Amino acid sequence: MTGLPLVVGVDGSDSSLTAVDWAVDEAARHGVPLRLVYASLWERYEGVVPSHGSDRPSEKVLADNIIGVATERARRRVADVGVTGEVRADDAVSALLREGDNAFALVTGSRGRGELKGLLLGSVGLAVAARAYCPVVVVRGDKAALTGSHERILLGAGAPDTSGEAVRFAFREAQARTCTLDVVRAWRCPAHESADHPLLTAGVDREHEQRASALLDDLLREATVERPGVRVRRATAEGPARIVLLRRTAAADLAVIGARRRRGHLGLQLGRVAHTLLHHADCPVAVVPQRD
Repeated sequence: MTGLPLVVGVDGSDSSLTAVDWAVDEAARHGVPLRLVYASLWERYEGVVPSHGSDRPSEKVLADNIIGVATERARRRVADVGVTGEVRADDAVSALLREGDNAFALVTGSRGRGELKGLLLGSVGLAVAARAYCPVVVVRGDKAALTGSHERILLGAGAPDTSGEAVRFAFREAQARTCTLDVVRAWRCPAHESADHPLLTAGVDREHEQRASALLDDLLREATVERPGVRVRRATAEGPARIVLLRRTAAADLAVIGARRRRGHLGLQLGRVAHTLLHHADCPVAVVPQRD
């Protein structure tokens, strides 16, 4: 196997082991190696608290065990995928963001070890999805989605300045899985453009729908030429994009959305659509950055 590795953040939680299973299948589909990373600041804190009389294993031993179990699990699942594992003395977000500089993509579980039970998405997954400069997949959803039973990829078609890389990613994914690519563009008619007469309102709605359809034409033109074998099903739908796409994740194996990245911009760089899907989608969610 050649090329950049698919990097998975592991921490021993059930969620991260589910992410490992999903990622090794993904690595096999694309013919890339798999790299498992466990990050901990054990070097900084090891030995600070006296351990006399304690039978608890040291954080270093725990870290080695976590990465060892995850690595063995991946190798048993798909034998011909090259798998490596490493423990990094760093916080999880920083470690994964650095790994993302040379990664095919980053993969995380939806919740980490020690996260509060009520959380819909763990802090590490959210921060990595919001800041990485490579695609990030947060593995979540039901068994049908995790096993690819729907045989559909969902692409949320956003604005041209946020969607170019997401379109290419979604087409590549649909081709690797030999499945259908559902491309959806949501549209809304602003309240100030609505008319009192039903016929006039219908005309305004039709104009917005036609604009959405034209945007799909522009977004998909190049990708359909590059990958003509991908089965594409286009749709426009009236309503808030986050609601339109969330409903459709119930019949998808992976939802793909774009996100804009601004160099030097600090903090989270995710919109309402990304937040909604990352917290509530019924399938894994890929956030694909579009750089300025």
